[in-house]
Amino acid sequence: MRTSVALDRIVEAHELGFMAYYYEGEPGNEYENIATSVIAGNTLLTGRNIPVAGECEVKNAHAMKIMDLMGKGGSFSEIYLADFKEDHLFFGHDGPAHFAISEGPVGLVPLPVYHGKPGEGLSIQMTVKYGPVTMLSVVQHGDGTLSFLIAEAESVPGPVMEIGNTNSRYKFSISAKDFLQHWSEVGPSHHCAIGVGHFSSTLKILAKLLGIEYKQIC
Repeated sequence: MRTSVALDRIVEAHELGFMAYYYEGEPGNEYENIATSVIAGNTLLTGRNIPVAGECEVKNAHAMKIMDLMGKGGSFSEIYLADFKEDHLFFGHDGPAHFAISEGPVGLVPLPVYHGKPGEGLSIQMTVKYGPVTMLSVVQHGDGTLSFLIAEAESVPGPVMEIGNTNSRYKFSISAKDFLQHWSEVGPSHHCAIGVGHFSSTLKILAKLLGIEYKQIC
């Protein structure tokens, strides 16, 4: 609770519309303790129109903000695993999540060890609403230019890993293997934002207004 209140005050003091964060340092110190308590607070911020991206992924904070301004959500995500038998891909993250687009209740789960990060603490467990979704990655290329990488999919019911993370399974109009190939060829980071509904046409209009390239995978 103290961390969440502190985050609210930071946002208010600096008039922030979105942000990204990351911690790296010696284990077992006060700063690590603070960093490992921010997922719940940043999830609360994300759900009330101040998207927060983990792992200091500033580009993805932009993608999340774009979706949030469109009223589509914009949950912080990455590819978890592939089920080639069922032809599904699993996307999610240990937070922050966008609780406004959750399928059912959102869980607050204590983790004795964070996944790939130092320390331990609370994490968010949820699934994105079943139905149409759109994925957006803001890609930075070698020459410094930016582009939109877009895909449409369906969030579908089925077993997911209950490991204190956002986790959903997605079905695409192309095979999971083809999606992984074509998505990776563009060179995005491993993160993307996920929003509810199919709205790639609106994202393409925005890209044209911003004067940047876009590519839709499916």
